[in-house]
Amino acid sequence: MTLPYQVMAKPVGAICNLNCRYCFYLEKEHLYQTDPAKIFMSVDVLESFIRQKLETSVNQTESFTWQGGEPTLLDVDYYRKILAIQQKYANGKKVKNAFQTNGILLNDEWCRLFAENDFLVGISIDGPEEFHDHYRIDKGGHPTFSAVLEGIELLKKHGVSFNTLTVVNDHNADKPRQVYEFLKDIGSQFQQYIPIVERKRINSSDDRLELVLPDTDKARITDWSVKPEQYGKFLIDIFDVWVRNDVGNIFVQLFDVALEVWAGLPASLCIFSETCGRALALEYNGDLYSCDHFVFPRYRLGNILEQPIPTLVDSDQQIKFGNDKQNRLPDYCQRCDVKFICQGGCPKNRFMTTPTGESGLNYLCPAYKTFFQYIDPYMKFMTGELRCGRPPANVMKWIAENDQNS
Repeated sequence: MTLPYQVMAKPVGAICNLNCRYCFYLEKEHLYQTDPAKIFMSVDVLESFIRQKLETSVNQTESFTWQGGEPTLLDVDYYRKILAIQQKYANGKKVKNAFQTNGILLNDEWCRLFAENDFLVGISIDGPEEFHDHYRIDKGGHPTFSAVLEGIELLKKHGVSFNTLTVVNDHNADKPRQVYEFLKDIGSQFQQYIPIVERKRINSSDDRLELVLPDTDKARITDWSVKPEQYGKFLIDIFDVWVRNDVGNIFVQLFDVALEVWAGLPASLCIFSETCGRALALEYNGDLYSCDHFVFPRYRLGNILEQPIPTLVDSDQQIKFGNDKQNRLPDYCQRCDVKFICQGGCPKNRFMTTPTGESGLNYLCPAYKTFFQYIDPYMKFMTGELRCGRPPANVMKWIAENDQNS
């Protein structure tokens, strides 16, 4: 039986009601020459996916993640069908659902569905209005900030658990504290910060995909990509506020993962794992890809209606994909003092060369190195508290005392 794996399911593929300028997934529509109105995951694909996931799971709790595109383009009844299929094959297992949305189409009916079935909802929001609306616009070019806030208020009204996903880009990266405090103000206790790094091909391509894989030579960094020095400072500035005021009340994914690793646990986030390949992406027609960031023809593993999911997950192609993260790590990274936490970062961003000319260095290397070195004393203190059975939040008192005595 295969080791645990995760699948990000895209019931509407790349179809979305927004036209975010930095979105890496919108252009994946070109992979399938299908009328957008007909792009949705059929009952056959849904049933095959859910059945296989539950039957092959080694856990008593199995999680499903629904994303897009924009998954709310399908109505509430569609997801009631999903819940019914899950119960059909649960066989005593507990089923949990996570749902990533831009929040634009949320209403009372959606929120009742989420509340009644204990969905964890992720809301995409890039900070205050001036930052959010810079890139996150609808198909008509109109801003979306107000509609997203209305969606968040509906989630709170119905008691739905939610987190926020913030894309760190060239525009909002210079105002980290404003972004962080804003997210706190709107009630986000669980925050994810995702750096946007994309390269665009210089020459045209037959597959109509402009954004490229890391081994593509003739490409340039997009204007909206965050710069390494920006991202490093962004993380440090937010960490400084969090570690002094909010430990135990606000949970930032990257900080939580760092604490795991400093405490000697494996990283729960794939980009900081030694190898990868256990988090795959499922397109609407049943095509399974190596990773959400590698939805390219080269990384199509097969179709789940034709081959079992475990066979695809454990295929030589996917195992190589996962192991390449470690096997292709430059010697420069192997000797780095933060390698134990960074692990070279996401392979998608490993297109730079090291000072000695090795290929495969992560574009965000300077950011990670600066940030992880900066947080080291704080992480050591918090892990020390954990080992003594005390709360990591004691770090706030420790810092306050040190600040007073300095």
